[in-house]
Order: sequence, then structure tokens, then C-alpha cells
Amino acid sequence: MSALKIEDLPRYTYEDYKNWTDRWELIHGIPYAMAPMPVIKHQRINLKIAWQLEELLKNCNLCKALMPVDWKIDNETILQPDNLVICHKPMFDSYLTKAPVIIFEILSPSTAHKDMGIKFDIYEQEGVKYYIIVNPNEKVAKVYFNKEGKYIKVIDATDEVVEFETKCGKMEFDFSKIWE
Repeated sequence: MSALKIEDLPRYTYEDYKNWTDRWELIHGIPYAMAPMPVIKHQRINLKIAWQLEELLKNCNLCKALMPVDWKIDNETILQPDNLVICHKPMFDSYLTKAPVIIFEILSPSTAHKDMGIKFDIYEQEGVKYYIIVNPNEKVAKVYFNKEGKYIKVIDATDEVVEFETKCGKMEFDFSKIWE
């Protein structure tokens, strides 16, 4: 009996994905369940990030803060970042096609490996300017900046204020405000 290889798994496309119930991500044609629902701590941090981003961008007509929305990278890769900032007008109401400027992913036991591995690589390759990996248990956010196609770690933020550059200029995000 031979071991199952990734190339032996069935491949799916956006046409399949859009008919699925519950929450899923599709990465290179392989489905990943977004279950179970995030725990309360995860959801509270998600809300605090969203609130702060919304507040920082309230006077900006170019950039918008969003919570999970489909980002269709190609026909076999659709991701749902926890929090994101876009500085473009989306072509479609149902999903994004262009890379966000900032992405926050909040780690949970079921997604940590994917967030720190394959999604890190995809975000880097797709040109996401800032990628922030938030660890609720350790109360630390690893902030990465995309320089010439490679992520450089800027800081392990706990209670620091970190400056991000968008099309609306600089904004100062206060990490001390996201923890419980």
C-alpha cells in the first residue's frame, strides 16, 4: 500500500468553492475548513483590530478596513484573512482580486500552522505590504514588511505603537489596545 501524495488529492476551483456551505479556504485547489468557529478571545481581538483600523482610516477615501472577505488570488486559491486593509476599489462585491496592503491573521490551534507557513508564503509572493501574525496566548504580534518580495520582521509588538504606510499616509496602530 502506497502513501497518499498531495498530487493524488482531488483539486477544486472557485466554481466548486462558491457552492460550499460553512467557511472554507481553498489553497492551490485543496480545501481547508475554517472550523470550528474562533473562540471568544480570538473574536474579541479581531473586533478590536477592526475597530482600531476603522478609526485610523475614518478620514481616508482611498483605504478601507475589512473583516474576513474572500480574496480570490486565482481560480484555485481563495483566502479569508481575519482583518485587512485595502487601498483600491474592489472589482466585485463578493470577493477581492487585488492584494490587500495590510493583513492581520489571529492564530488559533486549527490555523496556526497554515497562517505561519503557506499563507505567509502566499502573502509574501502576492505582495501584501504588511503581514501581522497575532498570537493571543502570548500577547505578541509579529509584524512583517514586504521588501522587494521578501518579508522582513519589523517587530514583535506587545504594547508598542507601530507605523504603517498606506495610500492615505502613515497610521499609528497601538497594539496595547487589542489584548484582553
